[in-house]
Amino acid sequence: MKEYKVAILGATGAVGREMMKILAERKFPVKELHLLASARSAGKYLEWQGKAIRIEEAGDAAVEGMD
Repeated sequence: MKEYKVAILGATGAVGREMMKILAERKFPVKELHLLASARSAGKYLEWQGKAIRIEEAGDAAVEGMD
């Protein structure tokens, strides 16, 4: 099964957190998960499937290479 590089824009907000929840519930084949948010949130961490994922600042470069 193919796995995908996924980026969630606005990961710290209600919609972003819901997307993280849905990806996990539906066992979506995620190879890499990138959490994007404002500069204010960049550098903080959110947990997803038992892993701490660092939040990245949203921008054009952050979505390059994503599926």
